[in-house]
Amino acid sequence: MSIELSEVAQGKFLEVHVSGQLDRETYQRLVPGAEEQIEKYGKIRVLFAMHDFHGWDAGALWEDIKFDAKHFQDFERIAIVGERKWERAMAVFCKPFTTASVRYYDESEIDEAREWLVED
Repeated sequence: MSIELSEVAQGKFLEVHVSGQLDRETYQRLVPGAEEQIEKYGKIRVLFAMHDFHGWDAGALWEDIKFDAKHFQDFERIAIVGERKWERAMAVFCKPFTTASVRYYDESEIDEAREWLVED
């Protein structure tokens, strides 16, 4: 599992890149950075880019559900970037856990996803 986290646009935009299968340990490395940005800036926007992604193991899925419940209203926009096979599953999965606008983009559309996140 590989994960990369970066803060963009004065902290209001968090970019996360994942590959492989997301496990509890890797997920717990992501949470502190996201929570720090939420504390600093209030609502944030997230780009979640998946490359060769194989989903979550049970531990990571549980951590994700807890995080999403805690931060239900802390995300303004979420752009999910990845292979089309994940589009429907991610849209269905995200809907009950956030009030954010969520859009899915193919890997080739990552620049469009970034533009959508930073526009007013």
